[in-house]
Order: sequence, then C-alpha cells, then structure tokens
Amino acid sequence: MEAHAESVTFRQCAHLATPDHVTADFCLIPIGTPTASVSQHIANVQKLLAASGIKYSMHSAGTTLEGSWEEVTKVMGQAHTLLHNQGVVRIQTDIRIGSRTDKVQSMEDKVSKVEQILQDDAKKPAEE
Repeated sequence: MEAHAESVTFRQCAHLATPDHVTADFCLIPIGTPTASVSQHIANVQKLLAASGIKYSMHSAGTTLEGSWEEVTKVMGQAHTLLHNQGVVRIQTDIRIGSRTDKVQSMEDKVSKVEQILQDDAKKPAEE
C-alpha cells in the first residue's frame, strides 16, 4: 500500500521549527590547495569549533557536532567562510545530520551502546 502525501506549500510549512538537538557529521574538503596536505586547514577549523562553544569531536575522516540545527549548520558555514578568508578558493563538504524525537542521545551514548553490545556478546559462549 502506497503512502499518500498531500501537497504541502512552503507557506503552510513556514512556521515549522527545526530540531532542537541534532548530531551532525561533516567532512570539509579544501580543493585546489598548493599541497596535498590539508592538516593546517583542518586545524584552523578545529580552533573555530573550540571557540564556538559547540560540542564536537574530531575523528580521522571528519568531525561530529552536537547542538541545535541552527548551531551546527551555522558553524559548518563559518568553517567554509574561515577557509575562504584564508585563501582556499573551493571547498566541498560532506554532511550527515541525524535527529530524534523520542530522546536526546549524545555521540558518546551511541558509541557506548555499541560497545556494550560487543562486551555482552564477548561474554556469551561461542556457538558451535
């Protein structure tokens, strides 16, 4: 059975709020830099994130952010502007944003849950 969606206009949706809490993962990629290394550019973005006060965690392939929709998208935009102001002419960014309505779940909560499952599984006798 196909779901039926009524036609919705922007005017009808203009009052909709954005999520209060999201987890966003982004990978900012400076393009056309003089060398293959972009470590200094990423370090500058990390300094921006620290100064912004947003909750963040850098990993080997990007950075995870937590905050409101407006906070995380604003700081990602500021990261673009920062690097453009430092001479990077082109930037591509991969972004994943997740939100939930049933509970607030931090990035640490998500990792802890999986780690707990792995620990529990390790305690079980091996199936033959």
